[in-house]
Amino acid sequence: MSREEEIRAGLFDNTLNGRAPEVKALTEEGLALHMDPMDILFKALIPSLEEVGRRFEMGDFFVPEMLMAARAMQGALTLLRPLIAETGAQPVGRYVIGTVKGDIHDIGKNLVVIMLEGAGFEVFDLGVNTPPEKFVEAVIAHKPDVLGFSAFLTTTMPMFKVNIEALKKAGIRDQVHIAVGGAPVTEEYAKHVGADSYAPDASMATRQAKQLVGARNEASQGAQALEQAVKLIDDTLKKG
Repeated sequence: MSREEEIRAGLFDNTLNGRAPEVKALTEEGLALHMDPMDILFKALIPSLEEVGRRFEMGDFFVPEMLMAARAMQGALTLLRPLIAETGAQPVGRYVIGTVKGDIHDIGKNLVVIMLEGAGFEVFDLGVNTPPEKFVEAVIAHKPDVLGFSAFLTTTMPMFKVNIEALKKAGIRDQVHIAVGGAPVTEEYAKHVGADSYAPDASMATRQAKQLVGARNEASQGAQALEQAVKLIDDTLKKG
């Protein structure tokens, strides 16, 4: 077995088991050996996530294992994305996201961030316990296509409406698509507070964002590669 084959096998196994440092180190070594970034992506990382999805559907893996694998792949994508961008790929869109004020839960939000970045979005993560004024400032500064609010607690869900009212007061509500999500959130509640869309999971949030911005980078080979990658990730983690 050649060293390149060993690297592909190692990337597969370590992504599967959520070992982020090992995935990053092997990616760095592969690039140092002049392995094709697309080869690393489609012959090691994506097949590993497909296996993660298969095991999830069988009940052998659960959300924590999926999140660990996605984080491991995110480290590799951080290294691969600039090289793919050299082919002409640009961010497919901009996305600001944060957990609302009073809520410090972030596992679901973090998975959305990972999925969006894998899809080629430029993501501005405001973290947890985010006050309305910080969302307003971020929309003004970054001019995102989508603004995402996350809430895990029923007691913090009303912050969706508070945030939207703050955007209206600032005169920028109509400048951005507002998406909401979180464990207790429903589509009916999203409509009630005036959000534009609701996503029950990270995969759907990513798919909706892609549909919103459209295929603006279709002519780019690199963007097509990222689009193909995220389609596979969507299919794999559709129940995440």
